[in-house]
Amino acid sequence: MPLHPALTQGRVAVITGAASGIGLAAATKLAGLGMKICLADIGAAALEAAAAEVSRHAARPENVRAIVTDVSRREDVQRLKDFAYETFGEVAFLMNNAGIEGGGVLFGDPARWRAILEVNLWGVIHGVQIFAPAMIEQRTPCAIVNTGSKQGITTPPGQTAYNVSKAGVKVTTEALAHELRGVEGCKVSAHLLIPGFTFTGLTKVHVAEKPAAAWTPEQVIDFMLAAMAAGDFYILCPDNDVTRAIDERRMLWAAQDIIQNRPALSRWHPDFKQAFADFMKG
Repeated sequence: MPLHPALTQGRVAVITGAASGIGLAAATKLAGLGMKICLADIGAAALEAAAAEVSRHAARPENVRAIVTDVSRREDVQRLKDFAYETFGEVAFLMNNAGIEGGGVLFGDPARWRAILEVNLWGVIHGVQIFAPAMIEQRTPCAIVNTGSKQGITTPPGQTAYNVSKAGVKVTTEALAHELRGVEGCKVSAHLLIPGFTFTGLTKVHVAEKPAAAWTPEQVIDFMLAAMAAGDFYILCPDNDVTRAIDERRMLWAAQDIIQNRPALSRWHPDFKQAFADFMKG
């Protein structure tokens, strides 16, 4: 399978949220491709276990390093960047993947809101602002992937803070791609990863076994790598239940709420239930 030119043997990947789920799958896959890996996560024990697992897939275990990082703290992300450059001399691939579980109803706990936004959104902003300038200056092929969510696009009711955080990741990543295009000689590409239903550590809180509808994290990473190789910015993943065609119709309906001046979130409005069902039949 062809790969993005940043993802080559001997180059360096930095992955946040790397102790489990999609982040761990990415680290394992890239280590198997011969890349040097810097894993970052907030829990020391889980991170140590993840680093040991990734090392088993690396040609040289010393090329897998881990550093405890709270991405909501700018100083921690700066320390992560310094550690990666001091240890390996460059960063070819940055995956701003750290995130916390959905939640944060509109009139819910302000502390919960703040925690979600600080990790899911500010963690990505910190990563972009701190790493991207140095990666641009390398003048070598590089890539930045930010992990978003379909909920940041269709914004279903019930998890408002999470939706806001992931909508912000979408906007931030789009702006990054635009900025990179305007830098002369820039060889850094930006990508928005939009997973489908994926069985991760967050999912396991609610269900012990993988639901039939869910993809594994490894499937998400394989899809991501193929999309990056094709030059895709929006990496819209299906799953075993939702096809790309279904996602496209749902997203189109959401965008047309504004164009057609429908009630907000009309997909969930009782007066539009039948119209949405008919629309989805396409």
